[in-house]
Amino acid sequence: MSSKTFPVNGAGLGLRRSFIDELAAMDNTGIDFLEVAPENWMEMGGAFGRKFTAMAERYPMLCHGLSLSIGSPAPLDEPFLQRLKKFFDKHNIRCYSEHLSYCSDDGHLYDLMPIPFTEEAVHYVADRIKRVQSILERRLVIENVSYYAAPGQEMDELSFIRAIVEEADCDLLLDVNNVFVNSVNHRYDPLDYIKALPRGRIAYLHIAGHYNEAEDLIVDTHGADVIDPVWDLLAQTYQHHGVIPTLLERDFNIPSLPQLLEEVGTIHRYQQQSQLQHVSHG
Repeated sequence: MSSKTFPVNGAGLGLRRSFIDELAAMDNTGIDFLEVAPENWMEMGGAFGRKFTAMAERYPMLCHGLSLSIGSPAPLDEPFLQRLKKFFDKHNIRCYSEHLSYCSDDGHLYDLMPIPFTEEAVHYVADRIKRVQSILERRLVIENVSYYAAPGQEMDELSFIRAIVEEADCDLLLDVNNVFVNSVNHRYDPLDYIKALPRGRIAYLHIAGHYNEAEDLIVDTHGADVIDPVWDLLAQTYQHHGVIPTLLERDFNIPSLPQLLEEVGTIHRYQQQSQLQHVSHG
């Protein structure tokens, strides 16, 4: 997969209101792209609306949704999708990703619920993704989520994800931290999982921190620094699939902007190392 097919390149950061002014005032940030939850910005007017527009003009912008609820039993919210489309078109959003889960059923559940890993769910979700893609007139990128239970499981998580992206003809946001979290909680080899994903479908990567609840239970919080085993897994992902654009997620306990930029710099270093290794072996 050549770099031309990626929506962005390099290393990115999830944009948060808490540091938007500080980021806007900086010249050389080392950030190649930004990502936002569209729900937090699409109806925003006034000063924050203007700040967002300025950021979208300065940086390539991705959107990572929170409320599409692609696996929900409730009907798709098509008026919401129309509003999303206008927002994407207005700000030249490069890519729209969502969680392969659901968060609503006649009202929001305020958590990402696991979709049962069944044949029936594959067809159901794939049909909904196709509908989303036809309304938005762009590809949907779905993210592998962390999950803590698998009700009604008929196939493993990997087979489930592969079947959906194939049937829906959509792309994949590979969250490396989620793979690590699930590999501990559900006892599988994270690198085997990553190697088995279809390279041509991966649009970009997420990397984040998590919380160790117990030795055999990790909770995906996006509220801590990325740990060494997850950095190692990122390096191995690049080794196997090539260098893929990678975004640092931080939703809670947000440290200073210079600290965040340091972690973005670490992504760059891993990307450069991988490229050098590729050249020396090439």
